[in-house]
Amino acid sequence: MSLFNYQSRVIQIGDLPVGGHYPIRIQSMTSTPTMDTQATVEQSIRMIEAGCEYVRITAQGVKEAEHLAVIKKELRKRGYTTPLIADIHYQPKAAEIAAQCVEKVRINPGNYIDRNKGKAEYTESEFQAEVEKIRDRIKPLLRICKQYGTALRIGSNHGSLSERILSRYGDTPLGMVESALEFVRICEDLSFYNIVLSMKASSVKVMVQANRLLAKKMMEEERNYPIHLGVTEAGDGEDGRIKSAAGIGPLLEDGIGDTFRVSLTEDPEYEIPVALSITKKFNQTKERTKASSPVVQSPGFNPFSFTKRKTIRQGLIGNSQPPVVIVNSQSFIKKDRKTGILPDYISTAKNILIIPDGSMVGPEVVSFDATNDNENILNDVCDSVLVLDTNVDLPIHESRKTISGLIEKKSQIPIILKRNFKGLSKEDLVLKAASDCSFLLIDGLIDGIWLESETVDLQSISEISFGILQASGSRITKTEYIACPSCGRTLFNIQQALSKIKERTNHLKGIKIAVMGCIVNGPGEMADADFGYVGAGPGKINLYKGKLVVKKNVNEDMAVDELIDLIKSHGQWIDK
Repeated sequence: MSLFNYQSRVIQIGDLPVGGHYPIRIQSMTSTPTMDTQATVEQSIRMIEAGCEYVRITAQGVKEAEHLAVIKKELRKRGYTTPLIADIHYQPKAAEIAAQCVEKVRINPGNYIDRNKGKAEYTESEFQAEVEKIRDRIKPLLRICKQYGTALRIGSNHGSLSERILSRYGDTPLGMVESALEFVRICEDLSFYNIVLSMKASSVKVMVQANRLLAKKMMEEERNYPIHLGVTEAGDGEDGRIKSAAGIGPLLEDGIGDTFRVSLTEDPEYEIPVALSITKKFNQTKERTKASSPVVQSPGFNPFSFTKRKTIRQGLIGNSQPPVVIVNSQSFIKKDRKTGILPDYISTAKNILIIPDGSMVGPEVVSFDATNDNENILNDVCDSVLVLDTNVDLPIHESRKTISGLIEKKSQIPIILKRNFKGLSKEDLVLKAASDCSFLLIDGLIDGIWLESETVDLQSISEISFGILQASGSRITKTEYIACPSCGRTLFNIQQALSKIKERTNHLKGIKIAVMGCIVNGPGEMADADFGYVGAGPGKINLYKGKLVVKKNVNEDMAVDELIDLIKSHGQWIDK
């Protein structure tokens, strides 16, 4: 029950096409200073040899854009022909120079031309006048792109929309889509079609909803440009991998996405194996039907906004309660509840649920699956919880189809997704489970998850489960970190800073802390964070409370301590 089966056109990026029935392409971005030729070339080679198919490099100004030619020449000299992408913010001239050298240029409509003027409202005439200014200013870039065969990625980022778009649509998925499509219409009016689009956010729900809405609108308007996917500021380690898979996987399941990047706060070559694992299944089955309109057919939920399915309460499960975590075995190793990794229920050999300390029995559970006729099951389980019991080989679409059928029957029985990941390593289980569970969690269709594996220990299963709930925005049980992957604009060691901050703050449950490399996207894209740690210059950090900067140009060696003091001053600190 793939909702869209979006069929994109083929776009040529250098000698590597994207879209159509071509494989889903993997890309990443260098984190070295662009002007450091050797470091950038060496890192690019490590990325390419790991499997990166497009290499993106920041060009924050004219001199960096000019230097891309030097980097490209050295890569070609060493025998690497991988297409290069220039990442542009604020500098139309830099985009024009880069377009004469690299195979693709990425611009963000929110901070490329449409600058903020401190206006909260625009009349229709003022709104359209700004559109005409954009048309005039982007003409030179499109002329160069046509002359050199350069592709253009128009990428809207949540939190980085222009004030003009915000005034009409707000900081919403619709605003992200309209910001990009506005540029698309201008490009088409000027006979330029070598376009890739992207909708990126640090929120998995926002990212999924925006890309679905983009696909829907393009299909309605008979457009079919390739779509690039990515969860921005996913962070590092297992949490970063879970969050990336939780956003990218469900969209690929729904037939949306032709290329993507896993954005981890780690060296970029470590992103590639994660991306390869996510995309393996989809490249084996990338057969999408041509469609001129969305394939959404009474799914029983709204795929463009979150509404939790209405259910009755059974113990800790259902109604307005957050999704639960269930694991097998009475022998589950109990740990201090402060760690936040104890499951809500453990299951005995007879499929009876009990809370971990054994003091209370949970509701009765009844197993059913997505492959059998469950027509009569509702007659006998009005006081139970339904467990949708599936294995890793069963397409997750079948589970959604079954749940949609229950919604149409007005059933309010809570549903637990039980998924058995036989034969998978822990690393592959993390990615597969995050993709499958998020597929149903982000649409509010299930009331909990129950993961099984013969090869991964139960404590890890519990931790992974809670990580999936947090990544999908379903339940917050630990500190959440919004951290960008770094690039040539970052003027401090963001990986080291994130590690120090996590070491000091990982016991603060429910607080969101953003660690951002620079002010280009940082303040906007971390807007829902409680506290922010943002690079302001070489060795200098700005600290934020919400959207407001409260301390400027703090020395890097003192910044983590200052961040802790800021958290304490707002009464949100607890001792370990």
